Formats: sequence, C-alpha cells, structure tokens
Amino acid sequence: MYPFARKWLQVPLFNLMLVAFIGIILRYKIAFSLPFVNQKYLLNGHSHFAFAGWITQALMALLVASLSEQNGRNYFQKYRAILIANLITAYGMLLTFPLVGYAYPSILFSTLSIFVSYVFSFVFWKDISKLMIKNPANSWFKIALLCNVASSAGAFSLAYMMATKNVHQNFYLAAVYFFLHFQYNGWFFFSCMGLLVYRLYGNGIRGNSFKKIFVLFTGSVIPAYFLSVLWAPIPLWLYILVVIAAIAQLAGWILILRLIQKNIGEIKKYPIGLSGFLFILCGIALTIKLCLQAGSVIPSLSKLAYGFRPIVIGYLHLELLAVISLFIITYSFAHKFVHINKMSTIGIILFTLGIFLNEILLMIQGVSDIRYTGVPFINHYLFGTAILLFGGMLIVNYGQFFYKTEQDHKVFDFGPVIGIS
Repeated sequence: MYPFARKWLQVPLFNLMLVAFIGIILRYKIAFSLPFVNQKYLLNGHSHFAFAGWITQALMALLVASLSEQNGRNYFQKYRAILIANLITAYGMLLTFPLVGYAYPSILFSTLSIFVSYVFSFVFWKDISKLMIKNPANSWFKIALLCNVASSAGAFSLAYMMATKNVHQNFYLAAVYFFLHFQYNGWFFFSCMGLLVYRLYGNGIRGNSFKKIFVLFTGSVIPAYFLSVLWAPIPLWLYILVVIAAIAQLAGWILILRLIQKNIGEIKKYPIGLSGFLFILCGIALTIKLCLQAGSVIPSLSKLAYGFRPIVIGYLHLELLAVISLFIITYSFAHKFVHINKMSTIGIILFTLGIFLNEILLMIQGVSDIRYTGVPFINHYLFGTAILLFGGMLIVNYGQFFYKTEQDHKVFDFGPVIGIS
C-alpha cells in the first residue's frame, strides 16, 4: 500500500512548501514594501490553499491509506477522482483569491471545494461502515467528516453576507469562527486523533479509555465553538456549558496521556528517534493549546486576546502548524508514507525549528501589543522565520523528488496494523 500512499502524500507536502513561500511574501510586505501585492487578497489565497491544498489533501490521503490497510486492498484508485478534484479546487483558490479577492471566480472554486468535501465524506463514511473488523478510530473519522460538512455553514454564511453586501460585524466574526472551529477543532483535530487511535489500537492497546476519550471530545465539540465568541453576550446556561466543554477536553487529553503512559512499555518496543521527539512536541503544543483554550473561558481574558491580532494569529498558527501540520508530517515520516533520507530529515528539523521560533515571536509581539510597547525589528524577525519555514519544506521536497535514497531511520511507530508488518 505504501507506494500509492507515498504518491498522494508527496503532493500536499509540495503544497505546504507553496504555502510557506506565500508566507514569505506576506511577511516581506509587512516588514518592507511590496505595493503591487494586495495583502488581504493574498492572505485569503494563502489561508484557503493551506486548508484545502495542504491539510485537507493530506488528511484525505491518510484516511484513504488507513482504509486500505484495514481492508487489505488499495482504495486510492477509487478515491483518485475525488483527490484530484480537491487539488484542482485548491489551486483554483490559490490563483484567484490573490488576483480578485472575494469575487465570482474565487467563490466558485471555494464552493466547489466544499462540494468535493461532501462527496469525500459520503463515500468514505460508506466505506468505513462496511468494514468487518471495527476499529475505534473509525468513530473519530466519522465525527471528523461531520465537522467538515458542518463547517461549510460558516462559509456559506460568509458568502451570503458578501454577495448581499449586508455585513454585520458580530455575525461576520461568528461565521468566520464557526468555519474555523469546525475545521480546526473538528475536521482537522478528529482526523488526527483518529489516526493516533488507529495506530494505538493496531498495536494491541485496548481498554475502556478509548470510549471515554471519544465521548469527552465529541460531546464538547459543539459547545466549544462558543469559546470563540465569548466576546458576544451569551446566556448564563450556555456559558456554563462552555466551561464544562473546556474542562471535558482537558480531561480527555489527560486520559490519552495516561493511556500512553500505561502502555509505554509496549510502545518502547519500537525505536524512538526523531519522529518520537516530534510527536512529543506535538503533544506539548496541544497541551498549551488546550490550556489557553480553557483560560479563555474568563470573559475578560477572552476579550483581551481577541482584541489583539498577533495573539489571534499566534493561537491559530499554534494549532495549524505546531499541532496539526507537525502531526501530519511526523505521522507520515514515522510510518514511511514518504521517503525517509538525510535531506528529508534535515528539512523537517528546520521546519520544526521555524514553527516554534514563529510562535515565540508572535507571543512576544502579542504581549508587547497588550502593553502598548513595540519590539524593534519584530516584523523582520518574523520574516526570517518565514524564510526558515520555506527553506525547511524546500529541503523536505528535495528529499522526496530528487534524493530518494532510503536510509535506516529510527522512527516512533505504534506498531503493526492489520496486514502490515
């Protein structure tokens, strides 16, 4: 199965390099001057392509790979048209948003992207429901699919407001955060958690904790949306529900850590090298994210955080890069869905370094903004981290396409899955 998975995972890795390159342009325009580039238009293209061309494309490929492994047959041929269609819509948004912003061409491609996600969700749901051997990971995958479909309500609301030119600030922000929440904390997070549970379960790790963890995160995903809109007036009963959701997610994460700790002897049977270290970094980043999220239930802190753009950007990048993107890359390398060699290893180290330097700088910028004090050359430093992120992905892609020599590489593996040694 791996040769098929490799082909489809190399494409989103290339797309991530393009996302990083656009990041350089955006940071350059802030630090210096680039008058012929429309910052807002390019930012829209950057974010839409990152979601569709990188994260969604990679997750679709990894989910199809898990389906193939569970059923012992190659499903990539069946999903080929869907994967290509998603790729076309992603590149369509990449080309149209920077040129025209929110206009008919870009709205067309973004709408088609949503319809492609509908088709994928429908077909994949049917296929995993037919599997004879039930893996608890498939329940996570189903919730991820539902969240992906649900997030489109936010996107369509935004499109309606733009088309009618009837934009109310609170409704606009509520729609934006609705889309982002069910993408970040729904489709992205539940897919990654499903992949984690899939490998743990495939390694023979069992227990009631799987069900408890699933119930805690699934039960909190809808009320957790209101964590993003605590700046708006909400009734007391809903606020209490939001607090419970934040606590439930922390409890679920603690149960995951306890489950891993309890079975650490089984996990240590497999070599722990760079990939194991990167998985730990993902876990630390997720812990920080969940703690920050829990802290946001304090209304004054929530209003303060959402009032400063660097804090919002830092928080979103923390989840998108340090949690989701790093997990996908590490998971793909750990299970040899991509070529593992010297160049790829160097590239992923540089990219990871860039992620955490970027987060540190954004945190410094956010704190300084709260205190209304400037940090000299902060935008220049952020421009430098953008170059580092791009350089890391450039080297990773060189290792995939031009330096394919495999090497023995210690990776963190959760063990064999059905039919895979």
